[in-house]
Amino acid sequence: MILADLTDRIEHLRVHTSMGGDSVVVIGITGAPGAGKTTLAESLVSELNGDEADPERQLYAHVPMDGFHLADAELDRLGLLDRKGAPETFDSYGYAALLSRLSEPRNAVVYAPGFERTLEQPLAGVIPVYPSVQVVITEGNYLLLDRPGWREVRQRCTETWFCEQEQRLRIERLVQRHILFGKSPEAAASWVETVDEPNARLIEATRSRADLVVRVG
Repeated sequence: MILADLTDRIEHLRVHTSMGGDSVVVIGITGAPGAGKTTLAESLVSELNGDEADPERQLYAHVPMDGFHLADAELDRLGLLDRKGAPETFDSYGYAALLSRLSEPRNAVVYAPGFERTLEQPLAGVIPVYPSVQVVITEGNYLLLDRPGWREVRQRCTETWFCEQEQRLRIERLVQRHILFGKSPEAAASWVETVDEPNARLIEATRSRADLVVRVG
C-alpha cells in the first residue's frame, strides 16, 4: 500500500468524524521492533500537514508510545532493567489516559512525553499537541496487546494498523539502531536476540486484530 492510499484513508476518517460531530481521530500504528513504525508515522504527518509550517495551525500530530517508557531508576527498583522494552516496562495506563485526553476537544496545548534515544530515557513535556490538531498518529509496539492497560490503549484508537517488513531487513535495521545509540555490535546483536525478538513474537501474534496491515520496504 502506497503512502497516498494511507493519507486518503486518514483524510476520509478525519472528514467523516468531523461531519459526525465527534472529536479527534487517533490512528495507532503497531508492529515489531524495527518494523518502520516511526518512519511511517513521520512520513504520514509530514505529507498530511503539507506546506503548513506553523505547528499551531497543523491538523496532524505524531505522538509516540516511547515517552511512556518507565525510567531506568524505576525499572531497576522493579527488577526489570534487563527487560527494558517489554510490555511491563511501560506506563500503559498513562499512555491510554493521554490518548483519551488528546481525543477530546481542547482549548489549550497538551504536552506529551518523548524519548531521548541517546540517553535512553523518557522526557516529559517535549511534544506539543495544539488545539488545531484533528488527527493524532501514535505508534508503538503493544497497541493490540490483550492485557490490562494495553486494552485501554486500543480502545482510544479510531483505527489500529499493523506495520510489517521483511524479517531479515527488520533485524538488520534493529541491530544498527542499537549500535548507533551506543551498544557494541556484539551487545546489539545479543540484545536483539534475547530481548527484542521475544517481544517481536509477542507483537506479531496480535496482527490479526489490526484494522489494516501495512507492508513497508
